[in-house]
Amino acid sequence: MSSATLPDIRVDYEQPETAQAGAACGTRHAWARVPAEPSQAERAALKQRIRSLLQSRNAVMVSHYYVHPDLQDLAEETGGLVSDSLEMARFGRDHTAQTLVVSGVRFMGETAKILSPHKTVLMPDPDATCSLDLGCPVDDFTAFCDAHPDRTVVVYANTSAAVKARADWLVTSGCAVDVVAHLKSQGKKILWAPDRHLGAYVQRETGADMLFWNGACIVHDEFKAFELAELKKEHPLARVLVHPESHPDVVVLADAVGSTSAILKAAREMDVKEFIVATDNGMMHKLRRLNPGKTFIEAPTAGNSATCKSCAHCPWMAMNSLAGLAHVLETGTNEVLVDEGTGLRARLPIDRMLAFTATLRPGQAAAGLVPNVGAA
Repeated sequence: MSSATLPDIRVDYEQPETAQAGAACGTRHAWARVPAEPSQAERAALKQRIRSLLQSRNAVMVSHYYVHPDLQDLAEETGGLVSDSLEMARFGRDHTAQTLVVSGVRFMGETAKILSPHKTVLMPDPDATCSLDLGCPVDDFTAFCDAHPDRTVVVYANTSAAVKARADWLVTSGCAVDVVAHLKSQGKKILWAPDRHLGAYVQRETGADMLFWNGACIVHDEFKAFELAELKKEHPLARVLVHPESHPDVVVLADAVGSTSAILKAAREMDVKEFIVATDNGMMHKLRRLNPGKTFIEAPTAGNSATCKSCAHCPWMAMNSLAGLAHVLETGTNEVLVDEGTGLRARLPIDRMLAFTATLRPGQAAAGLVPNVGAA
């Protein structure tokens, strides 16, 4: 099916009320295409074609935890990786393959290109994006930064290459608390972007002086505390795992808060059989595969207080498909390009973060698991 005939999902999400003038996300409306689900025979044929193309092109797949299970499984079956955005980029940088195929959203492809500027980076659908990226346009963000020159600019990985290039530091949800605590110890005041929930969480954990850009993830913003509390009553032995991009009222109900890697770690190490998970439901595939004796329940986005814009799955992650992957490998289209100057500037805050996290004491987690609402 060609992209021109794919049905569109229109994703309406509310622009948050502005806490500070000029500090709000600028996107109220976005869209995503829905790939057709292949038949079993089509799926098998596509996978075989992709395996052959990966080998002939000297290419490797990297897939995010939130994409279709077929893309996760195929990445691992062919020597690639399923992980978060930064590990995807690092894996691609260190792999001998000269072509990286990134199944995820646009900022992930850009990050891979920044760390591997001399490699070819392809994506199944380059229109797949992210509400945090969309909601932080570089011109508006630059003006916001320029209005607060006394602050150290810290941006989350879920941003464009251009926004990263304007930053002093990049962070992931796994190392954000460590980085901000370090900057606070140096007397720095922070300008944070784009996710206000993750920023507020980091501020609560560190006590840092932080000024927030006002963005949110349409997936994590939809988890509802009232409905989660009711679900906990129905499953009193379950432990609740929450990504820190969620609303503070949801985070406070968690038994562990953390990044995607931390959620996987918690599920593996906690001595219980049942979990309620508040993150994109693409994670359920990996959680269930790695923990066959345990039960995983999706945290609720439905209920009287919900608008269910995402229903716990990113519509842009869903744009990635086997057919799109086969197409780009055959044609070399959908290549991710980053302006050389922008890429060089964007790499500075990434390298700064990588150097810092490498200095953490042995055994200290930068993966973000902290029981009972600790640092993530």
